[in-house]
Amino acid sequence: MRRPVALVAAALPPLLLAGLGTTHPLMLTPESAPWWRDLHVIGLLLFPLLALSPWVVVRGRGRLVEAVVVVLGFVFACCYTALDVLAGIGAGQETVVVGPGPWVPALFGMADRLALPGVYAYLASAVLGGATAVVVSRGAVARTAAVVGTVLVVGGAWSFLTSHIYPPVGVATMLVLALGWTTLAAAVPPAVSSTPPRPSRRRQPAPT
Repeated sequence: MRRPVALVAAALPPLLLAGLGTTHPLMLTPESAPWWRDLHVIGLLLFPLLALSPWVVVRGRGRLVEAVVVVLGFVFACCYTALDVLAGIGAGQETVVVGPGPWVPALFGMADRLALPGVYAYLASAVLGGATAVVVSRGAVARTAAVVGTVLVVGGAWSFLTSHIYPPVGVATMLVLALGWTTLAAAVPPAVSSTPPRPSRRRQPAPT
């Protein structure tokens, strides 16, 4: 993966979610319910992309660490999708159709329980991605950038445990994650492909 592509892949998902978060209603009401529902339909496509950022940082740094980050990203994507479906789409649609009721806090409670393992998995991937970047970075400037990036992504992932993308804290959390992952992607050296080069198929001259 070329460096510009890696930087975009690291930064774009949290930046898109920050933009979406600026329009997130603070409360679910009959008036806000249609956009509350539709916003989380969009979130179904965007939230799983957050798992790209740590993978970009650890890609090519060892099969074990890459596999662990991929598994953590899978757990995050599954669990956070459950939150979007229940507390976002489900609660919003129920409020649109029948209005507020006891089903709303019931959906929120189930959504929070299902999402919690996912956000902890994302926090673990932030710790692992940052530690990997610190280890593989070369030179004082790159290592300092890796340390700063690690502080940003771990702090952002910790805030994400409770902030979702609600403004203003959730939006700021996504911006911090974008800055942190971009810093880490810039600090690590280019990944070395683990695929061995193909042997040349050039025909050798016949012996004389």
